[in-house]
Amino acid sequence: MILNRVIAPAVVAGLALCVGVASVGAHGDVAPQPVDTTGLEQLGEQWRSKNPYVGNETAIKIGSSGYNQNCARCHGLDVISGGLAPDLRYLEKGEVGDEWFMERIRRGATINGVTKMPGFEGVLSQEAMWAIRAFIESKHDG
Repeated sequence: MILNRVIAPAVVAGLALCVGVASVGAHGDVAPQPVDTTGLEQLGEQWRSKNPYVGNETAIKIGSSGYNQNCARCHGLDVISGGLAPDLRYLEKGEVGDEWFMERIRRGATINGVTKMPGFEGVLSQEAMWAIRAFIESKHDG
């Protein structure tokens, strides 16, 4: 009986702590971070349909930083998802993957009326988005 009085409050406190910690990392509580694209060719106003930075080491480095600041909390560090969001290592390479990626990153994803991913158009530049795509494609595992 005494053991139950000690264990029950400890379990409740532990669960409350876990819920509190989980809510701190929620995507909605974090503002998108700017991505410095200095060193990349500027792409202009017209949106590209194909990644102009494929294999570009500068873009991959910039994309790594942009990914870690804006995408990793849901899609996983080093592009390895923990199951919360799609594992982007398996995103198709080339134009088909580019099309899917740009649709998602620009407009986000809403499923059954619930925003699963915010859109980043107007927040991140086209250069930043394509640099992130170049980084993701450098981690391809499919």
